[in-house]
Amino acid sequence: MTITPVILCGGSGTRLWPLSRKSYPKQFSKLIGEESLFQMSASRVSGNSFSSPLVLTNSDFRFIVTEQLAELGIDPGAVLIEPEGRNTAPAILAAALYLLKDDPDAMLLVLPSDHNVPDATHFSATVEKGTTAALAGDLVTFGIQPTRPETGYGYLELETASMDGAAVKLQRFVEKPNRDTAQAMLDAGNYLWNAGIFLFKAQTIVDAFTAHRPKLLAPVQDAITGAITDLGFLRLEPESWAKAEDISIDYAVMEPANNLSAVPFDGSWSDLGDWDSVWRESEQDDAGVVTSGAALGIDCKNTLLRSEAEGTEIVGIGLDNIVAVAMPDAVLVADKSRAQDVKLAVQALKDKEADQAVQFPRDHRPWGSFECLFMGKRFQVKRIVVKPGGVLSLQSHVHRSEHWIVVEGTAKVTIRDEVRLVGENESVYIPVGDKHRMENPGKVPMVLIEVQTGSYLGEDDIVRYEDVYARD
Repeated sequence: MTITPVILCGGSGTRLWPLSRKSYPKQFSKLIGEESLFQMSASRVSGNSFSSPLVLTNSDFRFIVTEQLAELGIDPGAVLIEPEGRNTAPAILAAALYLLKDDPDAMLLVLPSDHNVPDATHFSATVEKGTTAALAGDLVTFGIQPTRPETGYGYLELETASMDGAAVKLQRFVEKPNRDTAQAMLDAGNYLWNAGIFLFKAQTIVDAFTAHRPKLLAPVQDAITGAITDLGFLRLEPESWAKAEDISIDYAVMEPANNLSAVPFDGSWSDLGDWDSVWRESEQDDAGVVTSGAALGIDCKNTLLRSEAEGTEIVGIGLDNIVAVAMPDAVLVADKSRAQDVKLAVQALKDKEADQAVQFPRDHRPWGSFECLFMGKRFQVKRIVVKPGGVLSLQSHVHRSEHWIVVEGTAKVTIRDEVRLVGENESVYIPVGDKHRMENPGKVPMVLIEVQTGSYLGEDDIVRYEDVYARD
């Protein structure tokens, strides 16, 4: 028997702002180590017991998902594109219905894409302990043995406090508690943190939806039936998907079900839900200081200093219990005990319509990425990186002209009917209205500086004629 990992890859991660934003959430960032959280999640379920992962994500992230999997040498299974976020219940049901089409005995391991679990071998062994219960028709969830009275997690109440690592009957799900309740549950010994990881047969979870949330079945099935293939991705049919109730798997199925069991996981785990948890899971010096990037702490303790701004040093002096994160376009400074409140800052920035609330400074595209270096009243300077083989769309602009200066690699440039190669330290000019395209024909990334001038410089000033990535 092989298990199909189902990786849920959406969300916005607002409590890890400014590194995590709606346009590039935390699962794609290298918060700890040399792999992103999504890559770590995919690696964790890539052993002999697992088939290729099925990923549920949205249209904006689809190329990031496949690119990050390719970097690991992991061949993705199906990548299902959700037209809009409808929470975890419709997403999991869609995965089950999709897998049932070809395999009536399909087994799913559903996991988030943004958790940190350093010991993959121990994790796989724990999953194995849940297979007997799952094969017998249980909905199996995995819980973390608590080490502190945590108020930021939901809990699982087990039938017994005797946990030897095997599946135990699950009594109920418990919402995030206050501190006194969390301490009482820790003392009782029969509670686990809810990790949001599930194991079950596809038919078992479909039967559970039939029993407890039958109105979800038709719209999700219709979205699968009407799905279209687009460059290897499976786009769920949007009108049907929009009719699916926006609800979590816990509320929709798990809480009313009676065929529940839980497997305790006693290894290291964190959902990295805020900067305090990132500090806790990172390597600290003797004073409890964590530094990342161009960061320096002087006479600091219990502090996280992180610079994600190239060429910018962040220096802390005499700080205690502080988080300071510097990005090219935003800086966060907060008391570590207020880490859960970073989402309030994001909402405040949204209220004042600041781009930094949701837009990552580096815009990732299927061909590479770009970032704004400087913006004036009628001009903008960008740094553009095109990966080997990357091809931008054939396009034109109504309001701006562009100057391209190649600083690394070689660009293949099309302007009207002329095609030419532009090497390092060479430049080219694209007048307003001219059809043009940029490609990287080389085997190394191509980098150029783009200077835009004109009356309007927005990203929507694009008339697209051809696109190898099938974008509108």
